[in-house]
Amino acid sequence: MELPAPLRQGVDGLLEKMPLPTLKQAAKTLSERYRAELRDGRLHMGEDMAVRAYLATRLPATYAAVRTSLGALAEARPDFQPTSLLDIGAGPGTMLWATADAWPNLEQAVLVEASAAARKIGQSLAAGAIAARTDWLAGDATIDLDGLEPADLVSAAYVLDEIVPASLQKLVDRLWRLTTDTLLIVEPGTPAGWQRTLAVRSQLVEAGAHVLAPCPHEAPCPLVAPDWCHFARRVARSRLHRLAKDADVPWEDEKFIYLAASRQPVPAHPSRIVAPPKAGSGKVVLKLCQPDGHAAERLFSKRDGELFKAARRAGWGDTLAESDT
Repeated sequence: MELPAPLRQGVDGLLEKMPLPTLKQAAKTLSERYRAELRDGRLHMGEDMAVRAYLATRLPATYAAVRTSLGALAEARPDFQPTSLLDIGAGPGTMLWATADAWPNLEQAVLVEASAAARKIGQSLAAGAIAARTDWLAGDATIDLDGLEPADLVSAAYVLDEIVPASLQKLVDRLWRLTTDTLLIVEPGTPAGWQRTLAVRSQLVEAGAHVLAPCPHEAPCPLVAPDWCHFARRVARSRLHRLAKDADVPWEDEKFIYLAASRQPVPAHPSRIVAPPKAGSGKVVLKLCQPDGHAAERLFSKRDGELFKAARRAGWGDTLAESDT
């Protein structure tokens, strides 16, 4: 998955004159903070250099995870056409770009971000490139959500991992009350990210939300540790990205977990593939999370005809319709 051309061009323009040693050190510091899930009161992107490091090393992967999650949401609710977005912890506008790509008719976006540096760069990137009316607000996700107007789509991507666990339930409750239709949460695809997402899922289901994706049911998650639910999207690395991370491989796999929950009921969900397919000669094994609340591996072979062809085409994170299974 590639960044939208106007975004990629804007990022290239911001980074073209940055000294590589400075960028590499900023990228290293940012990566360490993300990996450690530090909650020390400092913003991951509190400074201009950290935001630029994010643009070089994290933006493509984060965009891919967010855009893929929005795609799954749209697949589950083809009738959903949001005209308003409220994004909490917006960074430099990653969710804004992904949402505008998914729904070009988006009319308004409110982006709440504590970092002045991230807001400034986000505004610069979006100016003249995003058709929706955008308002950038200074605010902390845990204390500055009063006075916001509800929106069709409310989102928080790679935000919960920065929040003190004791504050999560209150934050999720506030996000849900601001949601007129659908709430999207995206988190790192780690066991800890999965556990946070499970807690959000339980809270929302108890509040009356309908799970759109990735789960094909609202029963307890059937996966048991050390297994965990997550997905991956392969992302091409730019030359500057490789240099900033001292990487030789021209791509990386971004692992993520997401949850889309709606106030609107939806038809029966298809099964979801929750692990990389295992393909062999004339066969493929898919691990499916099923509408009945169970997860199991299923073998498909040539004798299954069209069903086998569908299974061979499907990838990790895709759905496999009940009519196929």
